[in-house]
Amino acid sequence: MSNLLWKTLMVSPAVLGATLLVSTTAIAAPNTTTEVSPAEQPGVTQVAQQPEILAQTTLDQINRYSNEGNQNNSQSQVTSVSQFSDVQPTDWAFQALQSLVERYGCIAGYPNSTYRGNRALTRYEFAAGLNACLDRVNELIATATADLVTKQDLATLQRLQEEFSAELATLRGRVDSLEARTAELEANQFSTTTKLVGEAVFAASDAFGGNTGDANNTVFQDRVRLDLQTSFTGRDVLHTRLAAGNATPFALVDNAGNDINTAEGTQTFQVGAGDGNNSVKIDRLTYEVPIGPAQVYLAASGGRHSHYAAVNNPYFFDQTDGGNGALSTLASESPIYRIGGGAGIALNLPLGKGGGILGNSSITAGYLASQANNPGLNLGLTDGDYAALGQLNFSVGDRLALAATYVHAYNGAGGNLFNSGSISNPEIVAVGTQQANTLVNASSSNSYGVEAAFRPSDKLSISGYVSYHDVTGFGVNDDYTAWSYGLGVALPDFGKKGNVLGLFAGAEPYSRNRAVFAGTGNDVPYHFEGFYKYRVSDNVSITPGVIWLTSPGQNSANDDAIIGTLRTTFTF
Repeated sequence: MSNLLWKTLMVSPAVLGATLLVSTTAIAAPNTTTEVSPAEQPGVTQVAQQPEILAQTTLDQINRYSNEGNQNNSQSQVTSVSQFSDVQPTDWAFQALQSLVERYGCIAGYPNSTYRGNRALTRYEFAAGLNACLDRVNELIATATADLVTKQDLATLQRLQEEFSAELATLRGRVDSLEARTAELEANQFSTTTKLVGEAVFAASDAFGGNTGDANNTVFQDRVRLDLQTSFTGRDVLHTRLAAGNATPFALVDNAGNDINTAEGTQTFQVGAGDGNNSVKIDRLTYEVPIGPAQVYLAASGGRHSHYAAVNNPYFFDQTDGGNGALSTLASESPIYRIGGGAGIALNLPLGKGGGILGNSSITAGYLASQANNPGLNLGLTDGDYAALGQLNFSVGDRLALAATYVHAYNGAGGNLFNSGSISNPEIVAVGTQQANTLVNASSSNSYGVEAAFRPSDKLSISGYVSYHDVTGFGVNDDYTAWSYGLGVALPDFGKKGNVLGLFAGAEPYSRNRAVFAGTGNDVPYHFEGFYKYRVSDNVSITPGVIWLTSPGQNSANDDAIIGTLRTTFTF
């Protein structure tokens, strides 16, 4: 059997080599193609050639090559590749041509000693070359020499085919079945360009401490997000995200038993939960696409600054703003990214890849309007609430990332500064005290922030931010300033690969000495948080954690509040 395989391999290069060589030049001949839909092959469109054009092209070629034959250009057999004056040893196919000519003798040239290997090949020429090679193969088989294929070898192959006919039939049936199942999947799949990314958060939570503990009960809350991610080119992505939930933040109560009306201690899964009754809504409709060196971000609804700007808070920030990072909105990202949101445009532009101390750098710019869809007076894309962001991003080596952020915003009367673009009534406030959030009259604001992330080792990450907000109100005594800052330490792979231990300390956005809130307290509302994300599997994680709030409502006379949470996150 080994002698049979050896002889078969001796003859196979003649057919294979001749077919490959002639088919290489045959590619230049016209051929019909079919149109492939972008859904079947994204980014590739082949236009079918019209039959009449093909026919005319073929006729022109036949006429031209017929004239060549009349000019004494007929082919003749050669015995050495050196007989070709236009074939050089440096040509990429020289060795293949030499083997076909001198070993198998099935390549013909022109009487003027040329091969013309770079010009198009006609079907007539292809047939002539293939026929010459097949004749040579038949001749080699017929001679039945000792070192080539014999008739007995062919008979052995036939016997083997008959012996394994059952196995071959079974294999053919399995292939046919697989093809049928594949065709069924392709015909009935949801989309060839869209994938579904989902997240479901189940959280058991309770609040403790003084009147706050008495005013709240243990709750079991949920939030679900289904993100349809569609790509049309392989480099872009359209997010169509559906969300529903029943989560609402705890009410913090002062010593008199009154609601403090603050967003302190709000947890990430309690934001973007719809109306709190598990009603489904589209909470994000955005499109990201590279244009030249820039990455462009377009938001039709639910746009957020943290979608396109680097927040520099690894392990605490979760891109889906919910189930896999820190428990609270304050620990998740700097409050500066919570100013405004909605519809608009943004871009990230690299400033070059230098080898200096700052390494890679880029600039980010974005504009989001909360009421872009409303054509009413003093509303719309430019006259309603908006927030314009500019950010410079730097990296020092591969261990330190820095960003400097500026946000200019406008909000109508009765709004809130850190509302993430919410225009519901009441607005959903993500972070901060009432003193830092409430805008009595229409106001404009200028906010400045610095964010940094440092990774001294693969097992340790340190990140933090500082933000300052200067608000100018359009009413009497409406001007005020607000501050916020935070520092987080994360230990990735703590106890097990994929686990994260996170510790955070900071100050909720606060504002002192506002005349409209006289007598309500001017203390700093500190926020301490610890959580441990335990990875059960690639798709399930459990995160127990505690949030400790001091001086709720900026008043140290109020009892501290403690929030305990056990969060389970399913991703798929």
